[in-house]
Amino acid sequence: MEELQKNETNSKIEELRQIISSFVEFLQEENAALRAFDTATVSAMFEQKTKLVSAYRSISAFFIKNHQLLENLDTESKLALKDLSVTLDTQLKENEILLKTRMEASKTVMNTIIGVAKMNNNRNATSYGAHGTYSPQDNNKNAIAINRTL
Repeated sequence: MEELQKNETNSKIEELRQIISSFVEFLQEENAALRAFDTATVSAMFEQKTKLVSAYRSISAFFIKNHQLLENLDTESKLALKDLSVTLDTQLKENEILLKTRMEASKTVMNTIIGVAKMNNNRNATSYGAHGTYSPQDNNKNAIAINRTL
């Protein structure tokens, strides 16, 4: 019975290592794609990222409930898991910074495009005035639609 529990514990710890290692490798690839402005690659990786996050959350929840399993590990295994976790944390922080930077850049580009479109629209548009008569001076209230999906 005790041997069975030990095998199950070792299996769960190995699963934790594999998930963290896979997540680190994934984030390294995604971060490289983000640094290269390769949005097609980042977009294609989304589904895999969702699966990895889900697996990581699941295994983390298991070890939160069963934290004594980690406490009973030998020092070498604890240090190896700690190093792996620190590496994951570093990659997650870099990923967050890169994603925020790319989103802000996209937002700035979109706002610039919207601004230019509004200026051109106002300069070239004509409309009816408040009294229902043609009024080229009252063209600053024209509607404009921009697709903000990136």
